[in-house]
Amino acid sequence: MTEDRSKSLKALKAAGEKPKQSRVGLTSTGVRKAAAKSNRTRAREFALQALYQHLVGRNDPTDIDHFTRDLAGFHKADALHYDALLHGSIEGAEQLDALIRPLLDRKFEEISPIEHAVMWIGVYEFQNCPDVPWRVVLNECIELAKEFGGTDGHKYVNAVLNGLAPQLRPLEVEADRASGKARA
Repeated sequence: MTEDRSKSLKALKAAGEKPKQSRVGLTSTGVRKAAAKSNRTRAREFALQALYQHLVGRNDPTDIDHFTRDLAGFHKADALHYDALLHGSIEGAEQLDALIRPLLDRKFEEISPIEHAVMWIGVYEFQNCPDVPWRVVLNECIELAKEFGGTDGHKYVNAVLNGLAPQLRPLEVEADRASGKARA
């Protein structure tokens, strides 16, 4: 720290004022900047938007795909992961719903399409993306539900996916529980 900076800090303290915090990591308005999103996180976001269109509008998956790929920022997404999530979820919808349904406390028609799509993404990744740790899948889905869903939708998504994780990733979940990384 330079001598001048040291003197000015002492003067602020003597006057009873706090020195200004470093603005690194903050926007010009003082709001904390969001961490840079990974290309997989972006793929999940675009897949969620596309799955929402499918669930709500029953639009053709090819049309949805073309539309989504034209959205701003798609070039920053992992296109292969997006493809897998979108097409895998739509093609496997009945099987995904069959896994989700027993953990629901209401009918699918009463669940937000956002939460439904997020659960599809989570279950699809649990089953088909062993390179993504189960806890990462869970956390990413919770974040999607927080960002795009209703006020407490993330809690519902968490409960359902956390309930499915031991069934779909038994060895991984058990290893985390044994090591104390996950609750029993």
